Amino acid sequence: MQDVEWDQALIEHYNTASPRYTSYPTALEFTSSFSETDFSAAASRYPTRPLSLYLHIPFCHQLCYFCGCNKVVTRHPEKADQYLLHLQAEIRQRALLFKQRRLTQVHFGGGTPTFLSDEQLAGLMALIRAEFRLSDEAEVSLELDPRQFPVERLTALRAIGINRLSMGVQDFNPMVQQRVNRKQDASQIAELLLTMKSLGFTSTNIDLIYGLPLQTVESFGHTLEQILILRPDRLSIFNYAHMPELFAAQRKIKSYELPNPTQKLKILQQTIGQLQAAGYQFIGMDHFALPDDELAQAQRAGRLQRNFQGYTTQCNTDLLGVGVSAISMIGDSYSQNEKSLKDWSSRLLERGSALVRGIGLSTEDMLRRDIIKTLMCQFLLEISAIEKTLQQPFWDYFAEERRLLEPMVQDGLVTITAKRLQITAKGRLLVRHICFCFDQYSRQRASQRAFSRVI
Repeated sequence: MQDVEWDQALIEHYNTASPRYTSYPTALEFTSSFSETDFSAAASRYPTRPLSLYLHIPFCHQLCYFCGCNKVVTRHPEKADQYLLHLQAEIRQRALLFKQRRLTQVHFGGGTPTFLSDEQLAGLMALIRAEFRLSDEAEVSLELDPRQFPVERLTALRAIGINRLSMGVQDFNPMVQQRVNRKQDASQIAELLLTMKSLGFTSTNIDLIYGLPLQTVESFGHTLEQILILRPDRLSIFNYAHMPELFAAQRKIKSYELPNPTQKLKILQQTIGQLQAAGYQFIGMDHFALPDDELAQAQRAGRLQRNFQGYTTQCNTDLLGVGVSAISMIGDSYSQNEKSLKDWSSRLLERGSALVRGIGLSTEDMLRRDIIKTLMCQFLLEISAIEKTLQQPFWDYFAEERRLLEPMVQDGLVTITAKRLQITAKGRLLVRHICFCFDQYSRQRASQRAFSRVI
């Protein structure tokens, strides 16, 4: 059976803006009333729950015009020194709340974490081992920019304790690279990936973006052919959302050079066909993995999870975010640090915490969060267990949601019985739109401009 069934007319009909559901409620619902006291209370709610740690490294050597990440572009490596002093202080302060927790996952994101030197990364790992109970089997991952990254550094990263890598490639076409200010060498990327595998890095991931200027079905297909020769364990195929009013760097991209919506859909359709033919399993939204990869195994076993980093194998794990703009999912709450580097560091120095906003989840929020997360990860919702909690028929409680889902039932995107809601192969690409029916907050918003289109 196909992971995804392409239906052009339905995709065009339902391709509206909606959240990516890395959380529910989304970050738009965070408020400044969420306090450090609330965070500490949330940290004590599930004292035996394993912990995942995210470290945001904001620095980049060069600006990529498509990027919407929180970043600081600089050619001065010494700027990282001051940042690391503050980051180390935040790690020590936060670790006090989680001394009894087992740390099972560490992720370095950005920005460009490899902006840091091997010595700086080693220092951070040493601090993490000193302040947390790092599991011997912990997943320690890092996002890597192949530009300005000598292959010899991979040996040092492995020695530090990094065991998983994700590499941003985006596109191999030189003209596309020039338009987004991201020139890179295909042969170097091939050497990096082959070396990663030989050194024992697991679940290597490559990021690609479709919808960039000058991309065509043929050109992106050629990029995929080159990637599939390398056979990474995972692929993330992101949809470029052109939002120049939100991200200043995107104003450097000429909108008339972008593929139109019909062309983007053709690129995605071909991409899915190529990846499925090559044996990759569709995980969800924009993620694919080889069948023997842990991500694919977790999905088949019903253990797949979703958080602010996307899909993950870590089940029932709290997420602690440190660094500028980092987001945490602790207890039944979400919280975020200051977004600007200056405000983050000053708030950390003055108050001992850079937390600036968040939200504590209500019982209703948690119910809907679990429904949305399950649909995003498994494409299937077993209703009976939820009815025991509700103590009433599921569709009596969610009568409005059932009404919203009815057109999708008629169009074959979902099937509904007394016991389950099943997203079909035809509906999997539109899972965000289906989840939107259960999203009380976003449904009530007058505008969805804060969100990207489903595809």
